[in-house]
Amino acid sequence: MAVATKVDSRLQFVFENGIDPVSGEMQYKSKSFNNVKIDATADQLLAITDVLVPLQQLVLSEVNRDDKSIITAE
Repeated sequence: MAVATKVDSRLQFVFENGIDPVSGEMQYKSKSFNNVKIDATADQLLAITDVLVPLQQLVLSEVNRDDKSIITAE
């Protein structure tokens, strides 16, 4: 049986960065925060988001959490 062990986590904000004049589609820009505690809950990350997003100039589109795991055989 395989076991996945989280080794790293990253919080990423995706912001709307205006409309592309050629395609007419929304462009996005992301900002990442590395070294997020592996055991941080979604509620804790949302609380941080609520503090940091008002400091940004762009409109928030989504919040992502990117976890990295090592998979080993048990």
